[in-house]
Amino acid sequence: MQSLISTFSQHLNFSQTQLEAILSKTLTEVLKSPELKQELDSLDANLLKETLPTAGAVLAQKLPPFYNWLKNELGVKRVPDSPDHTTKWVIGFVHNQESLSNLVDLHRPVPCAALEASVPRLVALFDGVENVQVQQEWQKAIAALCLVLVVAAREQDKVTIAT
Repeated sequence: MQSLISTFSQHLNFSQTQLEAILSKTLTEVLKSPELKQELDSLDANLLKETLPTAGAVLAQKLPPFYNWLKNELGVKRVPDSPDHTTKWVIGFVHNQESLSNLVDLHRPVPCAALEASVPRLVALFDGVENVQVQQEWQKAIAALCLVLVVAAREQDKVTIAT
């Protein structure tokens, strides 16, 4: 399985050095950073909106085994019962109805190590999408959202260790 850094560098427009620098920043710094803004602005929102049915089908099929893996292999306690919540959240984000802050709040209970281990597998859920452009755009979108989650989880770990 790919590593976290290689997954991000493959799907986002950041070098390994840039990613390591981003991952060492605070969540506030990253959310305000021109690098993240540029990455999110570079997403093809129209393509993502047009292909929401494809993404929904992928998530409906592949999230239940992913959730089982999170629960059984990584020991994540709070895992959604169905892919519906995740699918609705992704749709809401694409339609600018959900915020990155809300995404972070929803994932606070997930341990940093589990979150980091899950990113390559989550991004890879879209590997089987036949249209390469659609596959790559969804992988980029998921990777960008996961980058924010990893930064938040690392920051939370630092606070926990310091206290």
